[in-house]
Amino acid sequence: MNNYTNDAVTLLRELIAIPSVSRSEDEAADKLGEYLNLWGLPYGREGNNLWVGCQDWDNNRKTVMLNAHIDTVKPVNTWTRDPFCPALEGDTLYGLGANDCGGGLVSTLQAYRILLNRPRNYNILWLASAEEEVSGENGLTRVIPMLPPIDVAIVGEPTGMQPATAERGLMVIDGYAYGVSGHAARAEGVNAIYEALDDLLWLRDYRFRKVSELLGETKLTVTVVESGTQHNVIPDLLHFVIDVRTNEFYQNEYVYEFLRKKMKKCKLQARSFRLHSSAISADHPLVKRCLEQGMKPFGSPTLSDQALMPWASLKLGPGDSARSHAADEFITIREIDEAINTYVHLLEGLII
Repeated sequence: MNNYTNDAVTLLRELIAIPSVSRSEDEAADKLGEYLNLWGLPYGREGNNLWVGCQDWDNNRKTVMLNAHIDTVKPVNTWTRDPFCPALEGDTLYGLGANDCGGGLVSTLQAYRILLNRPRNYNILWLASAEEEVSGENGLTRVIPMLPPIDVAIVGEPTGMQPATAERGLMVIDGYAYGVSGHAARAEGVNAIYEALDDLLWLRDYRFRKVSELLGETKLTVTVVESGTQHNVIPDLLHFVIDVRTNEFYQNEYVYEFLRKKMKKCKLQARSFRLHSSAISADHPLVKRCLEQGMKPFGSPTLSDQALMPWASLKLGPGDSARSHAADEFITIREIDEAINTYVHLLEGLII
């Protein structure tokens, strides 16, 4: 390992050992701050979000941001090892958050350190964000007002170091059908389950017309249905949940209003509109630079902090998304080393 890869692995092992489930990242943020101080990088902190710019900052230049998140999901019950024990076995480092998103966090940081001393025609900024796994208000949303203007960002989520140039949005909608309770033996009342059936069948069968080359269809999936209290009572309420995954052609607000108009018996209520689909233009200099490096753009079905970014961005990071949120999560040292080198080679030749 070179010095930067060694620094990345050392830091990642310390972070794995600190539980940092979303909304409880204080100690992990403290540890990151210690390392930034050690490496002589003056940083800003808002809540558990940390960022650092460059010593040659010029407001007349554009700005590239490297970003990854410090929080993790809760460990699942099927771990066969201690999720908070950073076990290095050969080339493989096990531990909660190693893949999502520790590998990207430490790789982007080391690439940032290297690029500080390389010729650039842009400013560079590194940001570690909190509460990504829950899209929390104290994560990226809280820190954006503190940041200088950003022109483009690389989000270090696990993508196998291939650029995800589009990402699905997410909207969760609660649906309600209403009836009148009564005794089942006397066929009294109005059954809320029957009231909802036609609308639920319509949701199952409907297809949005505009299909994305990278993201495919906008998907509507009913994931929860709840109704009834006991076998002999006609239910007067049915509650269901729709998981909506939008492509870049449909805004969440539009989909919500469209569904409200189509529901014949059910009432809908969106929990939030803020997690929009995102896409970066194929003509963007960063995308073109990825293509020059032989990378293959794709569309990501999973959500990240990109959904909250008001600037152009793509996902590019070490590891495999299939390992995320799974038992015995891991990243390899080779993946971290290759990621650092790839970021540096990609951004050294970038002209924006």
